[in-house]
Amino acid sequence: MHAITVDEYGAAPALTELPDPHPGPRQVLIRVEAAGINPMDQSMAAGAWKELMPGSFPFVLGADLAGVVETVGEGAGRFQAGEKVFGQLLIAPLGSAGTYAEYVAVAEEAPLARLPEGLEPTIAAALPTAGVTAMQIVETLGQLMEKTVLMVGAAGGVGSFAMQLAARAGGHVIAVARADAAVRMRTYGAAETVDHTAVSVPDAVQQTHSDGIDVLVDLASDADGFAALAALVRSGGTALTTRYFSDTEALASRGVAGVNFRVDMSSEALERLADLVVTETIVVPPIKLIKLDDVPTLDPNAHSDGKTVITP
Repeated sequence: MHAITVDEYGAAPALTELPDPHPGPRQVLIRVEAAGINPMDQSMAAGAWKELMPGSFPFVLGADLAGVVETVGEGAGRFQAGEKVFGQLLIAPLGSAGTYAEYVAVAEEAPLARLPEGLEPTIAAALPTAGVTAMQIVETLGQLMEKTVLMVGAAGGVGSFAMQLAARAGGHVIAVARADAAVRMRTYGAAETVDHTAVSVPDAVQQTHSDGIDVLVDLASDADGFAALAALVRSGGTALTTRYFSDTEALASRGVAGVNFRVDMSSEALERLADLVVTETIVVPPIKLIKLDDVPTLDPNAHSDGKTVITP
């Protein structure tokens, strides 16, 4: 089969031919119809979590997928051949079930769910990491009615979903995104937008909300950037980061709940997310479709709104 692999940490991803995988006991073999790209994929390739990885090369990139169960291994009974599934295969050891490939074999108890009627594979592959992360972030924040929510990284995959959910929960959402995404942010329910490429976000928010904000959801800033924005959160509020930059003790000393958010992926969460999309409670952000052999040419530092999905 063809797959996108790296042969050492930090190496450039390459299109590689590998032996076709076969399902072991209690595993399923999935023919990948679409694979979602996430920033964490490149981080894994760079060795960011190498202590959790097997250290064997080459390894296949990717975690999100939608596909069809081809065959099942001995003792597997959760899925049957021919069923369509989607999910996130970020399972131990990391990198053992990469989805930038034509096929993947994985334990049947992995975070997988059946693809509901009406949900296309290319859309389903964009959902798992970004959508479940966004859904659980907003659930973590609790009551948002009439609270001011600053959403940093609002135009990306997680932000696009979180924007909609926070607005639907009654939050007054300030979307931090480039000017060319402002109209889309408004359609998602943003009450205000701030172009981080044109102004200082802390200064802009302080000018319009001199008494502070209630919630910071930061999906993009570095440590210093997060600290500057967290300073805007008033006592009783929450400052959440997905990049683990929250000094929880320092924030607690002034009455702010600091959160270093980590997603809890599960089949049940995937099913709830799919239902939100199928019922059009939320919409999927713009999706750019590429082929497997396009992946090595991607600029890992390029700015991208919405989601990118690979079709083998």
